[in-house]
Amino acid sequence: MKIIRWGILGTGRIARKFAADLQLAGGCELLAVGSRTKEGVFEFSKEFPVKYCHDSYEELVQNTEVDVIYIATPHNMHYENTLLCLNHHKAVLCEKPFAINTRQALEMINLAIEKKVFLMEALWTKFHPHYIKTLEMINGGMLGEIKSVLINFGFKPVPPVNPRLFDPVLGGGTIMDIGIYNIFMAMSILGKPDHIDAVMTPASTGVDEQCAILFHYKNGALAQLFSTFSSNLATEADICGSEGRIRLTSRFYEPSATIEFNRGRDIERQIIPVHQEEGTGYQYEVRHVNECLRNSLIESPVIPFADTISLMETLDKIRHIAGVRYPADNF
Repeated sequence: MKIIRWGILGTGRIARKFAADLQLAGGCELLAVGSRTKEGVFEFSKEFPVKYCHDSYEELVQNTEVDVIYIATPHNMHYENTLLCLNHHKAVLCEKPFAINTRQALEMINLAIEKKVFLMEALWTKFHPHYIKTLEMINGGMLGEIKSVLINFGFKPVPPVNPRLFDPVLGGGTIMDIGIYNIFMAMSILGKPDHIDAVMTPASTGVDEQCAILFHYKNGALAQLFSTFSSNLATEADICGSEGRIRLTSRFYEPSATIEFNRGRDIERQIIPVHQEEGTGYQYEVRHVNECLRNSLIESPVIPFADTISLMETLDKIRHIAGVRYPADNF
């Protein structure tokens, strides 16, 4: 079995979580890391010793021993970082949100197709056992016809507040940072909405500090999605059908989530067992990317390009309706 050799572009908090879980994936190794500064790569390498420490992204993508690069930079850099990797024929796993808007996403995907290089959006939840089990229950008819989805995700940032959360240049606001999980989950269950309502509370910078979204579907189903940086929410998801209800408790988007199933209004809830591994949960998507590369794929069968574009188009539409605009936007 070919050992897949990974590089990580960026050295922040999420890069460290990913590096820790990559060690649990098997069949791969963390070979290199790239940062814009010597200090950044030095601090990272103290925690995660790697063979190559590059103090520029250009050096990382020129490393001929690296098979695939995980992009862990802020939202606004995903576009340029991905293009840099693809132009050097490096496979890419790009952290969500995939890009700032659909225009950027299409350029990234078209370049991957042109270069015949693997590219995937890092929506890690799609590979978690609890998410897979939830879809199995829904598709197996345990809930009957899905009537509504209700999802909340919110936290109050602790000082000192990371500037990227509210900076429009960096793709700030709740929609792109945490609301994307609500939107992705609703679309996984009900598909792309037929109509969208969205309203937001603006921060002083103009991005959304809070956002309430309502998805309408022609069959009568509704999805009510709320994200906020103003208060700490339970971060749970309710999926309600004609025959039962699933509640994903704790953090619905992480593998630690618990699946609670209620068949009727007065019936005691049933906890659905799901196997949980050690780690945060990034190892699941790492394993998938490893297999895609071993099979010489340029597109994931789990997160195909069409799904990424559909999600980006929906994010664009929500922001347009709510009134959130970034310098990189073309709408």
